[in-house]
Amino acid sequence: MLAVLLTVCSPLQAQRRNTAYNNYIKEYADLAVDQMKRYKIPASITLSQGLLESGAGQSSLAKRSNNHFGIKCGNNWTGRSVRANDDLPNECFRAYSHVKDSYEDHSKFLTQNRRYASLFTLKQTDYRGWAQGLKKAGYATDKSYATKLISIIEDYELYKYDSKTKTMSKREERKWQKELKKKPWLANPHDVYIANGIAYVIARDGDTFDLLSGEFRISKSKLVKYNELEKSYTLMDGDIIYLNQKNKKWEGSQIYHVVRDGDSMHSIAQIYGVRLKSLYKLNAVSGDYVPEVGDRIYLK
Repeated sequence: MLAVLLTVCSPLQAQRRNTAYNNYIKEYADLAVDQMKRYKIPASITLSQGLLESGAGQSSLAKRSNNHFGIKCGNNWTGRSVRANDDLPNECFRAYSHVKDSYEDHSKFLTQNRRYASLFTLKQTDYRGWAQGLKKAGYATDKSYATKLISIIEDYELYKYDSKTKTMSKREERKWQKELKKKPWLANPHDVYIANGIAYVIARDGDTFDLLSGEFRISKSKLVKYNELEKSYTLMDGDIIYLNQKNKKWEGSQIYHVVRDGDSMHSIAQIYGVRLKSLYKLNAVSGDYVPEVGDRIYLK
C-alpha cells in the first residue's frame, strides 16, 4: 500500500495540531462512521488509514484518482487505474470517480479478502488490535505501519467515532432502505471466523446460498463446492459455511477428534476445515462409513 505523510507532519507528534488532518477528519468522519455501520470496520481505522495513505487527501494519488487508501489494482480490478511509484516503480493503483467510492472499495477490500478475516473477530473498539492486524496481514510493507495508525488515532481521538452512530436524513434513509432491498445482508453482516486458516461464517435462520453469495461475492456453486454440499441443500441455523476451499488435513496440534452424539463425517470436516474426501482417506474408511460415539477420527 502507498503510505504518504505530509512533510509538515513529520515527526508524528506534529500531527496533533495539523490543520490538514483536522479538516480531513471533519470532512470524512461521517463517511467513515457510515462504513463502520455497514461493514463493521472501526471508523477510527478507516479515518487513520485514509489520513496516512492519502496524506490527509493531499497526495498525488488522492488528488489524481480519489484513491485515499493506496489500494493497488490487483488481478481482479476492471475499473479505471493510474500509475505511481511505491514498492516498485510505475505500479498500478485503483482510480475512483468520487472519494466515497474509495471508502466503499476499502471496506469491500477488507471484508472480501480472506487474509483480513481474523480482524472481524475483534471488537469494534479494539483499534490497536485492528492496526496491528492490518500490518500482520500485509496491508503495508512499512514496519511501523501499526504504530503510525495508533498514533494518529490517539493524537486526534479518532476512537470516539468507533461508538458513534450517525443520524440519517430522510433522503439518506430512503436510499439506505432501497439498498437494503437489493443487499439485505448490509443490515446485519455475518461475522467472519477462521478455522484451519480458512475463513468461514455461521449460517443464520433464513440464510441461503444466494444471500451469502451476494454478501461475499463468491458464486453459489463455489460455496456449495467448498462446503461439499448439494445445490438443493437448505442452510440451517448454525451451519459452518467456508468461504474458500478447505485443507487436506488439520494444521493444528490436535491429532484426532473423539466422536460425540450427533457428529457425522461431514460435520467433523466442517468443524476442522478439512476436506471430507481427505478425512475418509486419513482414517482409511469408505464414503459410507458412519462414525459411532467414541470413535477416533484422525485429522492429520
